[in-house]
Amino acid sequence: MTARRAIYWQGIGWLILLAPFFFLTYGQVNQFTAGRENIGSLVFAWERHIPFVPLTIIPYWSLDLLYGVSLFICTSLREQRRLVCQLVLASLFACVGFILFPLQFTFTRPEIGGLAGWLFGQLEQFDLPYNQSPSLHIILCWLLWRHFNRHLAGKWQKLNTGWFSLIAVSVLTTWQHHFIDIVTGLAVGMAIDWLIPEQGQWSWQIAQGKRKTLAGRYLCGALASLSGTLLSSWLWWPTLALLIVALAYGRLGVGALQKDHQGRLTPAAWWILLPWRAGMRFSMRLYTRHLPAISPLIDGVFLGIYPRTPPEQHAVLDLTSEFPRSHALCDVAYHCVPMLDLVNPDEATLSAAVYELEQLRTTQGSVLVHCALGLSRSALVVAAWLLQRYPELAPTQAVAQVRKARPQVVFTPEHMELLEKWQTKMTR
Repeated sequence: MTARRAIYWQGIGWLILLAPFFFLTYGQVNQFTAGRENIGSLVFAWERHIPFVPLTIIPYWSLDLLYGVSLFICTSLREQRRLVCQLVLASLFACVGFILFPLQFTFTRPEIGGLAGWLFGQLEQFDLPYNQSPSLHIILCWLLWRHFNRHLAGKWQKLNTGWFSLIAVSVLTTWQHHFIDIVTGLAVGMAIDWLIPEQGQWSWQIAQGKRKTLAGRYLCGALASLSGTLLSSWLWWPTLALLIVALAYGRLGVGALQKDHQGRLTPAAWWILLPWRAGMRFSMRLYTRHLPAISPLIDGVFLGIYPRTPPEQHAVLDLTSEFPRSHALCDVAYHCVPMLDLVNPDEATLSAAVYELEQLRTTQGSVLVHCALGLSRSALVVAAWLLQRYPELAPTQAVAQVRKARPQVVFTPEHMELLEKWQTKMTR
């Protein structure tokens, strides 16, 4: 059996399971909520000005077709299983939300005929105005948009984005959902997208030392933000962001922040972690006011802060995990080895960073090594690179050379211990 045929037949099998699972869970929860009393609603005053556009029921219904097609465009069984997990979680998370936070849609649609009227009639046969927040339609819209986009390029990708945007808008113009349902649906869709990443697998680690301390601090921040949700529901956003960062330090490692070697953040990570990144960017601006932007070291290697203007160097090694690739680095050779701030990287990550530094230096002639402030992660990597390039140096000498080039750098006892181990590995 060819791989394509296996994907086809397994897709049919998954569809046979998913379709009744979707309709049973969604329908049963809808019926359950319909029998409950005092079901409220959350509607903004401006929503009453949203027009009812009957023909947008067509893009609204098209999501069901795209749901089925999505299983058959996968290029591997692994991708197909990943998609199935996302679709199952979408239904489960949405149904939990419907039960815990029941809401009712309040607008009354006018009588309509024709094709649009028939499609609305089909919808009303199984749908009741109770499964509202988070909108399952929006959750699926986000997940399927991401899925189809991976298999398209150029104008087709733009067309795909336009159609899924129309689907998202249609939940309002068909008078199926209120605005709060869209916001919560997007949040859940992104959370599922983050939870089941496109590339790689989660690697569970046991936090020790400073990582454990920082994980605890971020967790305390998340709990403080959670308590603030009693005053503003928008604080759920920084709560989730801080919780993910706590997990990155405590258990999941830098992969939880989902930045790749080209400096791109996944769309889910970009949006979910935005409050944390905004805080980190403010901190970076505050602390870099009196720091030199770039400091020359040796042999075409430079240390610096997160660049906001195009550098003179021909290549850049980015060690940040909190920021996407700077817009100032569009026209230079670039590689990213993401590292968590304020803690030691593991040996494999340090080896990768030193290797990429030497590759960029050799092929491009000059390279800027940067983290957020140019004080810790970048200093550690260039010190390890010095020990590899000049084996006669001791760790203290390598550190002294880095300090001479950039006096503000910070080397902790943990850094020195790692450099000692690194030199031992180099001299074997």
